[in-house]
Amino acid sequence: MPTLPREQPEPAQPHQARQTAESFGTDAQRYDQARPGYPDGLVARIVAGSPGPDVLDVGCGTGIAARQFQAAGCAVLGIEPDARMADLAQARGLQVEVATFEAWEPTGRMFDALIAAQSWHWVDPVAGAVKAAQVVRPNGRLAIFGHVFEPPAEVAEPFAAAYRRVAPDSPFSNQPARRPLEMYQAGYAKIADKIRETEQFNDPEQWRFDWEQSYTRDQWLDLLPTTGGLTRLRPDQLAEILGAVGRAIDALGGRFTMHYTTLATTAVRASTP
Repeated sequence: MPTLPREQPEPAQPHQARQTAESFGTDAQRYDQARPGYPDGLVARIVAGSPGPDVLDVGCGTGIAARQFQAAGCAVLGIEPDARMADLAQARGLQVEVATFEAWEPTGRMFDALIAAQSWHWVDPVAGAVKAAQVVRPNGRLAIFGHVFEPPAEVAEPFAAAYRRVAPDSPFSNQPARRPLEMYQAGYAKIADKIRETEQFNDPEQWRFDWEQSYTRDQWLDLLPTTGGLTRLRPDQLAEILGAVGRAIDALGGRFTMHYTTLATTAVRASTP
């Protein structure tokens, strides 16, 4: 039975797990093509609630969210620690500086909005909130958001069983097949607490957008390897997991509908006295 090679375990805090955080560029092209975008209503609400068009995208990846903000008329600068992801974003027309947000040098630049799409958990929650306050203009908006998506039990449970079988030493193998939305909402509430602690923002708001997307077997098997638990597996391990998931989707008729919830924690930078 294949298992992960024994390595030093990564820290429990996501922002300290740099090997996983910087593993998504392994197949940046697949990531860009397979990962879903963000609700148009979310983008429109952030743009409407910002005082101008200058947007900083923290952990921009391949530019999925950034391109939506560009299409809405914004001028976007991306910050991305993985040069492979940054290269693809730049090839798609995004200006990107390669750095972690904590180490990035703003050199006096300030922005009307700072967004973090599916990336803030890789940022130190205390240092990130403090730095956001330094680079968001007074009355500008900080918006941290991401998707919550759990496949139906008929797909999630065979995935979890296969993962435990092929990678029992991975910390991801101990996770339940499906996790409640409340767990993710609690995470966004903690983000709001760190923003409040800076005393530089008005009281944070929690936004929620619910939507659905249908996936064929091939579409889901294309997206699955871009998720954090799979980016560091060996090819044989990945193949065994994808085989189990593919058979589960075949049993559902070759496709299923995913229920997405996009959560956001957002706050306006307090105006100067």
